[in-house]
Parts: sequence; structure tokens; C-alpha cells
Amino acid sequence: MSQPRRDAGLHPTAGARFLLERQSESDGHEGAVYRAVIYTPDDHFEYRAEMTLAGEWQLVVRDTPAGHELENKLGIIAKLVARSAKRKLADDLPPWPHRVLRWRGPGRG
Repeated sequence: MSQPRRDAGLHPTAGARFLLERQSESDGHEGAVYRAVIYTPDDHFEYRAEMTLAGEWQLVVRDTPAGHELENKLGIIAKLVARSAKRKLADDLPPWPHRVLRWRGPGRG
């Protein structure tokens, strides 16, 4: 009997879900690396997202790219996480969240 995938419930019925899971954080909180996944109703696309306190970010596709529109939306989410990290650190908050999950679909961008 096969085991259910841990992300089986993340596939939306419409639109796309964007998941960022922190894999590592540098000493001094200067940067973080995330496993980034775009979930569509029928598929998923994995990326590595690298971010810095300077607000810089980079996406590296792991296998098959999701396509320009979905990649752009993932990039916007990564950019917002990277840009907010410095402000969080200044407020004595953990700068890099463990997990970020966003949905975009009809009526939601």
C-alpha cells in the first residue's frame, strides 16, 4: 500500500497555491534558502528560493518550470518575504518564517 503524499491536500480546485518552506538560514540571519512549490489542480512545480536581508531573491527550478505567469507570482511572494526580513529583524522578530502559504486564483490575482 502506497503512502499518501504529505502535500496531497495542497492542490487547489482552481488557481494555484504557492508554498515556501525554509530549509536553512545563515548565521547572523543574512539569508535563507527555501523549498518553493507551486501547486496547480493537476500538477506541482518545485524550486529553490534563495533570499537575503538586502531584499534580493533568486528562484532556481528543480525540474520542470511552471510557466512564466506562475513563476512571476512565486517571484513576487519571494520578493515580499525577502524585503520584510530586514524589518522583522529590526523589530527583534525572527526574520525568516518557517513556512509561507499563499493562494492565487479567480478573483484573487
